[in-house]
Amino acid sequence: MRTRPAAPDNSLTRLRIALTVFFALDGFVFAGWVVRIPAIKEQTGASASALGLALLGVSAGAVITMMLTGRLCRRYGTHRVTVVCAVLLSLSVALPPLTHSAPALGAVLLVFGAAYGSINVAFNSAAVDLVGALRRPIMPSFHAAFSLGGMLGAGLGGLVAGALSPTRHLLGLTVIGLLVTAVAGRTLLRIQPPAPAPDTTEQKAAPHPSGSPAPASSRDRDRTHTHTRTRGLVITFGLIALCTAYGEGALADWSALHLEHDLDATAGVAAVGYSCFALAMTIGRLTGTRLLERLGQTRTLVGGGTTAALGMLLGALAPSVWAALLGFMITGLGLANLFPVAVERAGRLAGPDGVAVASTLGYGGMLLGPPAIGFMADWFSLPAALTSVAALAATAAVIAAVTRRAAAA
Repeated sequence: MRTRPAAPDNSLTRLRIALTVFFALDGFVFAGWVVRIPAIKEQTGASASALGLALLGVSAGAVITMMLTGRLCRRYGTHRVTVVCAVLLSLSVALPPLTHSAPALGAVLLVFGAAYGSINVAFNSAAVDLVGALRRPIMPSFHAAFSLGGMLGAGLGGLVAGALSPTRHLLGLTVIGLLVTAVAGRTLLRIQPPAPAPDTTEQKAAPHPSGSPAPASSRDRDRTHTHTRTRGLVITFGLIALCTAYGEGALADWSALHLEHDLDATAGVAAVGYSCFALAMTIGRLTGTRLLERLGQTRTLVGGGTTAALGMLLGALAPSVWAALLGFMITGLGLANLFPVAVERAGRLAGPDGVAVASTLGYGGMLLGPPAIGFMADWFSLPAALTSVAALAATAAVIAAVTRRAAAA
């Protein structure tokens, strides 16, 4: 018989609200920067490839600091690190409009990316502790809050793009970020991180039919074979995460530029592109649990990858702004649950090590996306470059379909 979990106490409820606010703030600030990329590109006079290399600073800064942030969380606690990183993120978002060259832009984006990657490690670690304490699968709700924050940040950017300069807009985000951090951070710092639930799992050697344990040599061979197969599957799910993160990074950095330069959209309408994508991602993640219960994980991966591929072909090649916006929304619905499912499956196979491998590959995709799109845009065109998102989404669907039997086993 199943016993219902005990009702969470007030401190855990307040902790959940505070963490949800920080997830939303992260998406809000990041989207605010994204929608001003076209204006800052014009300000710096950077070519598409030079801009791509500068944008590489965001992902490079994030990847470089992630391992360090994990150590800081163990030493000082996830709550303190989350608050400090939120302050750094809020301050650093005001730096890009102060630059006037691509190298200078890349340097400040390295700082912004370091703050962005650090806060992601910190509040995700805090959320994992809370999930363990509540014993409820509430992690998707946090990522939905991030997507909702991104939608709101992009929507606000679209409203003010024609009235405020990038400097004033992003400085306003700094003020908002610091105020939100002051309120939510006070709650976070007053609550001790909940202790993780005890691990009661016992692993025993497989017995022979006679009842005695298997010989040591046989157990070693089985263990080696299982380890090799598990690692292969973890890397496979990591590749799915890579394909997904590539698409997310590409749309975040290049969707507004595509709408404004290739389809002659105004700055305000161009900013709505990422907002549409973020809205679709939010809806997809809010309904992800029900979708997984009905279709299962493999069908969700295959269907999501296929949907994203078709949507991105429409978004990249459509001759009108509104058709492109529809394509971005379809892409968001398709990509919404690929990364969470891939990382969860990797973690179920190999625990924290599996999550680390899949996440590293995923951020590698985000690292690869901006410069790859930039170079392909210079060689061919930006619409042609964006079709690579569709190609990788289709690749994720194929990988999920080909490995479905091994994953089920």
